[in-house]
Amino acid sequence: MNTTGIEQLRPFRVPMRQRFRGVEERTGVLLQGPAGWGEFSPFPEYGPAYASRWLAAAIEAATQPFPTAVRERIPVNTTVPAVDPDAAHRLVARSGCRTAKVKVAEPGQELAADVDRVAAVRAALGPAGAIRVDANAAWDVETAVLSITRLDRAAGGLEYVEQPCRSLPELAEVRRRVDVPLAADESVRTADDPLRIAGLDAADVIVIKVQPLGGVSRALEVVTAAGLPAVVSSALETSVGLAAGAALAAALPELPYACGLGTATLLTSDVSDRPLAPADGELEVRRVAPEAALMDQHTPEPDAAGALLERLSLAWQQLASGGTPGAGG
Repeated sequence: MNTTGIEQLRPFRVPMRQRFRGVEERTGVLLQGPAGWGEFSPFPEYGPAYASRWLAAAIEAATQPFPTAVRERIPVNTTVPAVDPDAAHRLVARSGCRTAKVKVAEPGQELAADVDRVAAVRAALGPAGAIRVDANAAWDVETAVLSITRLDRAAGGLEYVEQPCRSLPELAEVRRRVDVPLAADESVRTADDPLRIAGLDAADVIVIKVQPLGGVSRALEVVTAAGLPAVVSSALETSVGLAAGAALAAALPELPYACGLGTATLLTSDVSDRPLAPADGELEVRRVAPEAALMDQHTPEPDAAGALLERLSLAWQQLASGGTPGAGG
């Protein structure tokens, strides 16, 4: 595999504090290049075609300077997994954030559990805090309309609902039937053409993630073409990957919403002894380099490390073929 400009590849495995988005650990490969470090950490279910976007983002971060920043710190939300109300209250109360993103529609849980979780988050934030919920495309249109209505009441007003349904036409239908703003995430970042959102009246906000879109430069193009307010969010990266998200948020001309980049706290550890963790609800904009002892600590067993490098190699072959990275596989 010829990764021009890449000087070092380091597989990693970092456990999560609790199961989140169906995973209990984050694995991937860190790439070192002349500009610094990049992260390749697609989720396990993604095939080489879609994972090639993640590799393009990692190579860009390692070999190219980030765009000029217009801000040095960015506001971030705290992220609340599908936990019980008491745990949700504790997470929010100790976060220091003024915005909370609450996971809902977890498989095996009822809407009543989501309502109780959102109510607990409101109690922890107080009346001035902002609450957004993320359904990860779990609902059909009718379920979305019902659920949004109840969750909006429990929250005393939701800031927005992220990806209530899978497709952009479904989002457009829900948007016509509820008063709560909608944000598009999966329907943009996993689309063969992420620019399709422009002009569809399917969302009020666009959620942008650097790795799934192929890098900071590509993400900036998507934001510009969409013409919607952007929320820069993480894909549960280590601090190396979060640095690219922070660079994107720092480069946007407008940043009206808190970003979903405060997720380093969801990991049990990190690859850096200066993790990119929020303080007083904000994140510092800076590059992050892994620390040698922590990298050694989080290096997977040889077989697992080999599998991660093979996955990177397959994604590289997809990039080298000259095709535009897509969502397939």
